[in-house]
Amino acid sequence: MKFLKILLGIIVVLAIIIIVGGFFLPKSYTVSRSTVINAPDSVIYKNVADFKEFYKWNPWAKMEPSAKTTYAGIAGEPGHLYEWKGKETGSGYMKIKSVAPNKQVDIELKFIEPFESLADTKFDIQPEGSSNKVTWTMSGENNLISKWMCVFVSMDKMIGKDFEDGLKYLKEKSEKGS
Repeated sequence: MKFLKILLGIIVVLAIIIIVGGFFLPKSYTVSRSTVINAPDSVIYKNVADFKEFYKWNPWAKMEPSAKTTYAGIAGEPGHLYEWKGKETGSGYMKIKSVAPNKQVDIELKFIEPFESLADTKFDIQPEGSSNKVTWTMSGENNLISKWMCVFVSMDKMIGKDFEDGLKYLKEKSEKGS
């Protein structure tokens, strides 16, 4: 009986630490990477805003090309949708919220599996000399679990390398003119 009281006490103390500690951890996250691409803004924009083109350079599609994908809506328009379901990449969707042609694509990114979360993803295209600087940014809110996960591994470390790879593939595809 004494053992159960001690065990219950430990569980209560841990629960309090987790909940109260969560109030002091970051409420949101932002991951951002940039690259300069020697291609017209219209080519870069098409490779981002048309999800069938996005799929061709998407680092997660390269990780799991067997994932089931579907597309809906008009490419480059609000409502354009890309959904995926895979064993390694989980499932979710990307839906264009707004666009500024050849300048910005704002996307709602929803992960459904293995963990549900919602993020805002933006691609900004800005002239830089005779080239264009592309910045890929993802931001979202941390729930209690993700707040504690970020104590051990930050979102930047988890997906920053994927963003760098994706921008490298976008650069290669865009500079080829396709």
